[in-house]
Amino acid sequence: MNVGLGLPISDPLSLLSWARRADVGPFTTLGLLDRLVYANPEPLVTLAAIAGATSRIRVQTEVLLAPLRESALLAKQTATLDRMSNGRFTLGIGVGDRKEDYLAAGIDMRSRGRRLDEQLATMRRVWSGAPYSEDVGPIGPAPARDGGPEVLIGAFAPAGLERVARWGDGYLCAAPLGMADHLLRSVEKFWTTAGRPGRPRLVTQVNVALGPDTMVHDARETIGTYYASLGTSRQVVENMLTTPQQVRTAITAFEDLGADEVMLYCWATDADQINRLADVIV
Repeated sequence: MNVGLGLPISDPLSLLSWARRADVGPFTTLGLLDRLVYANPEPLVTLAAIAGATSRIRVQTEVLLAPLRESALLAKQTATLDRMSNGRFTLGIGVGDRKEDYLAAGIDMRSRGRRLDEQLATMRRVWSGAPYSEDVGPIGPAPARDGGPEVLIGAFAPAGLERVARWGDGYLCAAPLGMADHLLRSVEKFWTTAGRPGRPRLVTQVNVALGPDTMVHDARETIGTYYASLGTSRQVVENMLTTPQQVRTAITAFEDLGADEVMLYCWATDADQINRLADVIV
């Protein structure tokens, strides 16, 4: 079972240290979330720096809010990151639900699903080396991976789950265990119905904080603030895993559901989280 590590967002200067320590540990992927109206580091810029500071571990957005960005430039940025990381980049992509991000970007939130479909078509075309349009030639560079970086689509609604089968390589399920089974099975059904060969790559995510009570308390405060605008902060705080046994149990349960990887998203800022979580999964 592959286990990745979601990076905390409150101290950008610490992230290269986190990444170097994780690179020599048992983790398979480093993930970073995306917001616009929040004090998080921009994920593509940050993951480019992290890819340069590491040699083995994969880097992943979870999830990049693509509709906030211009499509041609996003295709170029992601191809560049995939190329410069030697194929270690996974593009976790989605639409998000926070109105303030769309207001700041000047994008109509009501059209975000349709816009993402158009963006995914554009990016696939650009990554293939085809002309951007009838009037514009190809946009480089070529990604390291044929066809572009791995794309995981994060979603909860049926339209988003069906989008995995049309445009994605797999699904990023940022839902608690009680919801995950239905979501994973729905993605697999859409995949089969669409006639896609094989099976989608399934990546799950769970929030964690291990350590002293004061550290866990601070992590709960941080995650509660982050989710407050969605009205789900109480549920998210209650679902955060705070003991080694809870983490072990969750990893096993997600594996039993057919997940290929579990992302342990850290909300405590102490880099010793890396060692505590590594001890749990080895």
